[in-house]
Amino acid sequence: MRCFIAANSFSASEIVPALWWKLNDSFIVLRAGSRYSLVGGNLHISHLNKEEDVGIYQCLASNSFGTIVSREASLHIAYLENFKTQRRSPVRVREGQGVVLLCGPPPHSGELTFTWIFNQYPSFVIQDTRRFVSQKTGNLYIAKVEPSDVGNYTCVVTNTVTKTSVQGPPTPLVLRIDGVMGEYEPKIEVQFPDIVPVAKSSTVKLECFALGNPVPTISWRRVDGASFGRKVDVNKASGVLEIPYFQQEDAGIYECVAENTRGRNSVKGKLSFYAPPHLIEKPQDAQKPIDDTLVWECKANAKPKPSYRWLKNGDPLDPMEDRVQVNNGVLTISSLKLADIGMYQCVAENKHGRIFTNTELRVIAIAPDFSQNLLKAQTLARQGGDVLIECKPKMSPRGMISWRKGKEALREITVLDNGSLRIANVTKMDAGVYTCVARNQFGVASSAGSLLVKEPTVITSPAGHLDVTVGESIVLPCQVSHDPTLDLKFTWFFNEQLIHFGTHGGYFEKRSAGDIMIRNIQLRHAGKYTCAVQTKVDSVSIATDVIVRGPPGPPVEFKVSEMTESTASLSWGPGLDNHSPILSYIIQARTPFSLGWQAVTTVPELLGGKQLSATVIDLSPWVEYEFRVLATNSIGTGEPSKPSKKARTKEMVTPARVNGGGGGRSELVITWEPVPEELQSGPGFGYVVAFRPHGAQGWMQAAVTSPDASRYVFKNESIPPFSPYQVKVGVYNNKGEGPFGPVTTIYSAEEEPSRAPGRLRARSVSASEVEVTWKPLAWSNNRRRILGYEVKDKQETASVIRTVGNRTSVLIKDLEGSSTYFMSLRAYNSAGLGPQSAIVNVTTKKPPPSQAPVKIMWNTSNSKVILRWDQVHALENESEVTGYKVMYSQDKHSRPSVVETNTTSLELSLPVNQDYVIQIKPFSEGGEGSSSRQITIPRIAGGTVLDRETFCPGL
Repeated sequence: MRCFIAANSFSASEIVPALWWKLNDSFIVLRAGSRYSLVGGNLHISHLNKEEDVGIYQCLASNSFGTIVSREASLHIAYLENFKTQRRSPVRVREGQGVVLLCGPPPHSGELTFTWIFNQYPSFVIQDTRRFVSQKTGNLYIAKVEPSDVGNYTCVVTNTVTKTSVQGPPTPLVLRIDGVMGEYEPKIEVQFPDIVPVAKSSTVKLECFALGNPVPTISWRRVDGASFGRKVDVNKASGVLEIPYFQQEDAGIYECVAENTRGRNSVKGKLSFYAPPHLIEKPQDAQKPIDDTLVWECKANAKPKPSYRWLKNGDPLDPMEDRVQVNNGVLTISSLKLADIGMYQCVAENKHGRIFTNTELRVIAIAPDFSQNLLKAQTLARQGGDVLIECKPKMSPRGMISWRKGKEALREITVLDNGSLRIANVTKMDAGVYTCVARNQFGVASSAGSLLVKEPTVITSPAGHLDVTVGESIVLPCQVSHDPTLDLKFTWFFNEQLIHFGTHGGYFEKRSAGDIMIRNIQLRHAGKYTCAVQTKVDSVSIATDVIVRGPPGPPVEFKVSEMTESTASLSWGPGLDNHSPILSYIIQARTPFSLGWQAVTTVPELLGGKQLSATVIDLSPWVEYEFRVLATNSIGTGEPSKPSKKARTKEMVTPARVNGGGGGRSELVITWEPVPEELQSGPGFGYVVAFRPHGAQGWMQAAVTSPDASRYVFKNESIPPFSPYQVKVGVYNNKGEGPFGPVTTIYSAEEEPSRAPGRLRARSVSASEVEVTWKPLAWSNNRRRILGYEVKDKQETASVIRTVGNRTSVLIKDLEGSSTYFMSLRAYNSAGLGPQSAIVNVTTKKPPPSQAPVKIMWNTSNSKVILRWDQVHALENESEVTGYKVMYSQDKHSRPSVVETNTTSLELSLPVNQDYVIQIKPFSEGGEGSSSRQITIPRIAGGTVLDRETFCPGL
């Protein structure tokens, strides 16, 4: 065992301490030939004996300053004996029943681990949800016995310290033959205590295992509902909950739950956090004068809270004396004596551990001594002032202090608690030699020094108040009278800040004596100037307030509150008047088109010093402006305010896209695009609509009150159809009417067509197309127009086709073959449809052939390709084939060339050295039929006859 003594445990580390050891509070006697020996203070024990050497050890160290004890050390000797029982009786169970096989470890010391051998080594029992080996008891638990479990089981115990292992006698497990065990609910056999104390930062393991049929499942939870952290290991297979590095937040109630189909069982236990004492405040070595008071505080963190006790020189401190008090770790000793000298230790402890502190106390007793702190040989004082002559002898205990001047004792004087002499309202008579005398029970000592009295320093320049204007130069005087034997030091301050001459832009200049000059004074130089004069015995000062008048400072809080097409509303706050009242304001503006800042016209026109708002007028619409304001006083015009944010005047808003026309008989329809709300410039917004017949002088007007309106209809029987009108639309609001927009010509409503088109004809073009023709009506007259025609068929799925303009025919597509259609025609314009024409019918042609060409053959010779194919025959409901279209191209994506033929062969002349893609389709009067599959003809080598024929079946 080792005993370490720190050097600072004693004030004089050169005094080597004596060391000895205790075992179970008894001193160990060191003899020659003993098993105990000391090597450098460490205790060595040879041939350890578990009966004699186990116990609590403590080291003691002592020298002339006192004695201290070490913390305690516990010695345990690990061992593991053999099992004594050699045979064990068989354990008989039914199949399906749970069983516990007891290990019964032999006598031992030190931590053990357990394993079980099944039948013979090295076949070990593997833990799973059905089998569990407790590391607390060593027992083997089988939740539900199966036939494969029959055999001999041997418990193996290992000591983790000595690394030795022993085997117990085998236990036979035998199946009973009187039946199979039925299902039953879980029975928890492996439990943990109701309360488990756990040390801080340690690892805790909880075991839980249940017997049951079916085999129960084990789960864990915290009763307070908190989730497990990632560090927590829940091993469901082994029935163990492991929490490493245990902390305060891990404490709580944990529950193990065992469940199967027959029921549920659980067990709970509380993990209680504890921590041994840890010092957070320890007393320091103390050196105190005799009769003084000592206070030492010892404080430690621990859970549960620690208790405290004190040792002096290794023995418990006697608290019986009234002057010794111990209160929750605080040691107080009043009226210190020389007998209190020694080594003290605070012991903080709880049931989980204890910790020691080492502290030395010295008590000093000496006679008065001035050798280290003589009185000042010479002390200077100002006549009429106060003076302090310090007296600080070294002595313990503190005794009496007295003073004398020359050879006479001073009685009517002020002696402070620390022994210093204070003389108030010093006069010339107070000059002389003063002696301080100190005495205690151990002796007397004295020290002397002279007091010199000097004339006071007085500033003769009067305190002033100066009022100047920007740009002037002034002198600030500082004249003094003083004791001629003393040197003067002048220091100037501006607003409590030291003035460094030669800086500040050269504005400050030292003059003769203590005066200074300020040249070309500026606004920033206004303030308090202080002259301070200092000698060895006193210091005086005088202050002068300087007011600097100048043009006003920039106005503040300048803002634009409202903008119209030509005005802007502005407001601001007054800036500093710089000691001269503001007389007027000027407002300036600038735009992207102006040359800098320009004065603007305002209402009111003249802005006096009390005016803090104005309206700028005569601005241009839809222009971005910035504004600023400047203040003027009797001295001049000051700096401008910060520019306002850029703001744009409103545009001259009129409704856009004025148009119209159409509508019903005797109506004039006028339309426009509504003005957005943000451009309506105030409440009561609406529209003024003006209109007149083309060529008339006066205007008719109507008001439309809705700001969202976009249409006005004037209806009057006197309005002639399709007549030109001039219209314009303006705006108004509660402030009055705005401008009109430009004049637009529109037409009044026209009459619908009065006649039907004539000579309606319909002709079938193919199975899916019909061409309709007619004779057009006159394009327009003074009452109506023809905008186009509407063709309609009378089928159940009637379709309508409209034409635009003066067309006389239309091709109708996507019809069904061999079907009859009934066609009619009407003219239309903006007023509506005219009368219907006579109805004509037309029947579409039969559909084209549905069969594609097949058996296509080809061969090549020089630059020619010869094609042949079988003739396509139309079905009964299809139109007869009248010919074929052969399409060829260089690739699948390019536009093909087409050649028509009424035979089933074709000769093509194609350029050499190119591939071609060919398709063939039949056609008839009903249209084009189905196409053959694409055929690729490879390139023809120049001048070479390939003499090749290929058969390609059709689709």
